[in-house]
Amino acid sequence: MRYIEDDLKGNTILITGGAGFIGSSLAFYFQHNHPDAKVVILDSFRSGETLSNGNLKSFGHFKNLLGFNGEIISGDINDKGLLLDLEMNYKFDYIFHEAAISDTTALEQDLMIKTNVNAFKDFLNLALEHNANMIYASSAATYGNAESPQRVGREAPNNVYGFSKLSMDNLSREYIKKYNISIVGLRYFNVYGPREFFKNTTASMILQFGHQILAGKNPRLFENSDKILRDFIYIEDVVQANIKAMQPKESGIYNVGTGKARSFQDIVDILQKELGTSLACEYIPNPFVGSYQFHTQADIQTSKDALGYAPAYEMEDGIKAYASEIKRIYETEVKK
Repeated sequence: MRYIEDDLKGNTILITGGAGFIGSSLAFYFQHNHPDAKVVILDSFRSGETLSNGNLKSFGHFKNLLGFNGEIISGDINDKGLLLDLEMNYKFDYIFHEAAISDTTALEQDLMIKTNVNAFKDFLNLALEHNANMIYASSAATYGNAESPQRVGREAPNNVYGFSKLSMDNLSREYIKKYNISIVGLRYFNVYGPREFFKNTTASMILQFGHQILAGKNPRLFENSDKILRDFIYIEDVVQANIKAMQPKESGIYNVGTGKARSFQDIVDILQKELGTSLACEYIPNPFVGSYQFHTQADIQTSKDALGYAPAYEMEDGIKAYASEIKRIYETEVKK
């Protein structure tokens, strides 16, 4: 679906983190709907480099870009020389800044702040230099354990990732006040959908439960999973929010969710229906009681007002749309 009327002919669009889940989804949106726009992807791609928790430092994967025919740059957003090259040799109209250390369990506070906050300032300055509209990934992690529904202005991050994203939001507000530039921060809630597989263990529980079920394993849920609720949002609605943020009524920070909280039990029940299984669930004690969000729900009224954002996918719709890809990934990547 096309979300803006403009054809973007002659426009140049930069997507940082473009080999990741959301970045690659945006790249294909432009390729399919605005083929006359020039899309440049910047990503560090994956290497063997890991964080202290054992997770990969970068989740960018070439397979997310199979079929993409725009320009691809491999590089680190912390590289000042790369920033200078982007400033001197391109003229961007829009910058979608998705690149980040996105692992909420990462312990490297220095790397998190350097990559997520300091490099973001460099890209804000690039947007200023090019007079480009900036759309960037914030996160619902800024809210921590704030009570539902989560609203902008009620932040209480409880990890360095959430803190880094809130710092990005504070920085963007500073630039919005000081400069005549369009800046929109999008606080993503629990995103799921095609191209998330290469996030490994940080991929959504929808994908992880789907692969458990396809392997014939009983889905393992925490006790009282019908009472653990999250705002799960399908990737197509995240793309919609990004595209509509290109031409906002007002710069600012906006939630991107469905505005509805659904349970982990719902996920398994809907998956079993779509995958044609009826495996018994196994319930295990929740070791994260006391350090775990039991309810997230985005207040999306300001997102509707300023962006014209209107989520199109209930969880039933999203999982139904995703089911064939869950099966394909299982056959081609998990079973091999």
